[in-house]
Amino acid sequence: MTVVHDSNDHVILVGMNRRQERPVEKVTPLPQAPDAIELRHLRAFVAVAEELNFGRAASRLYLSQPALSRQIRTLERLIGCDLLRRSTHRVEITLAGEALLERARGVLSDLDDAVAATRSVGGEIAGRIARLWEPVADLTTGDADLQELRAANEEMHAHFSPPPEVKVRPFNAGGTPSLVLTPGSDRPPTLLYLHGGGYVLGSAFGYRPLAGALAVAAEAGVLLPEYRLAPEHPFPAALEDALRAYLSMLDSGLSPQQVIVAGDSVGAGLALSLLIKLKQQELPQPSGAVLLCPGVDPTYAPVPDAAAEPQPVLPFEQLRRFAAYYLAGHPVDDPVVSPLTADLTGLPPMLVQAATNDPLRRDALRLTDHARSHGVDVKLELYPADTHVFHLFWSFLPEAAEALRQAGTFVRATAHVADFGRRTLADPPPAG
Repeated sequence: MTVVHDSNDHVILVGMNRRQERPVEKVTPLPQAPDAIELRHLRAFVAVAEELNFGRAASRLYLSQPALSRQIRTLERLIGCDLLRRSTHRVEITLAGEALLERARGVLSDLDDAVAATRSVGGEIAGRIARLWEPVADLTTGDADLQELRAANEEMHAHFSPPPEVKVRPFNAGGTPSLVLTPGSDRPPTLLYLHGGGYVLGSAFGYRPLAGALAVAAEAGVLLPEYRLAPEHPFPAALEDALRAYLSMLDSGLSPQQVIVAGDSVGAGLALSLLIKLKQQELPQPSGAVLLCPGVDPTYAPVPDAAAEPQPVLPFEQLRRFAAYYLAGHPVDDPVVSPLTADLTGLPPMLVQAATNDPLRRDALRLTDHARSHGVDVKLELYPADTHVFHLFWSFLPEAAEALRQAGTFVRATAHVADFGRRTLADPPPAG
């Protein structure tokens, strides 16, 4: 995987690179090519070798002749031999250049084929995601009522199943109906997952596939509460249910350091509300939080150049209406419901994930900066995906599968650090 840190120390995961070794006949193996050789160097060389004229090659590549000459000289310096012979009247290719030419053509051809195939698959995947969301999107333009939206949302989730190794059983979490998902053998749930849906859509049953995939990635049992939804049950009903579920995990014998809180979209916002409420009540914090495409601004404030931004499946007007259902007149500036206005000092380490084309990615960026300004250990990962909560499509979207793998790694590492922190000098060291 290629990892790029931006100027704000954000982490951008731009995909997975795989090197393909191609057998080359009748050529003695040479050391690995210098890392400084770039595709533009190869394209420049191939153009000059085919045209045997710097002027025509420069026009073909939309470069100036001096720039083209610099690229050829750089390539020759990196390889360590002359590829072309130049004179005032002609350009000739050397034997070394001939050895490189066909192979460079193959590399560039393979790359072009790979990009074309990737774009084709990417288009197919984007189309598949759009078709899955279609029952929900179709209802946003008409006079559909909330129950129809809920049914359409459940229909979308019903296209997926939990991983086959995940066991699902009902559980009463301190009075909150819940599901427990465990990969392989039964184990107590140590990961509390709060689902998204604008506080008015979604269910524990519908979120079994995503929660189950996270359970496998984290090698941990997941508690998935069926928290109450608005408008039937406005704030603080969902938060009360989340708090009861969390405290029930501690009542079962788990230490706070063994528990991770996670959620997607407003479920991630609800997870932050839970952490802030625990802080206000001076209750122990979990060891970490995983926030997938967090929705943490209940005002859904418009952004500059909003028309150029990607639009969510549910229009922002609909999302604002959902937020109004949830708040039911409760002040929107209450830090418990607006984490971007809260003092986050003392909150546990966080992993924040979002898509580069996520309509709510600005929430993830603002949250990361806000948490970091309060001393929270927070890591942001951005993935090249085109939909909010792209993790839902982990079964066929490579970026989603990779994001869940990274989330699982964070959960395991955080739990290990927390466990190590509980050891005393008298304890034996961990195995290995």
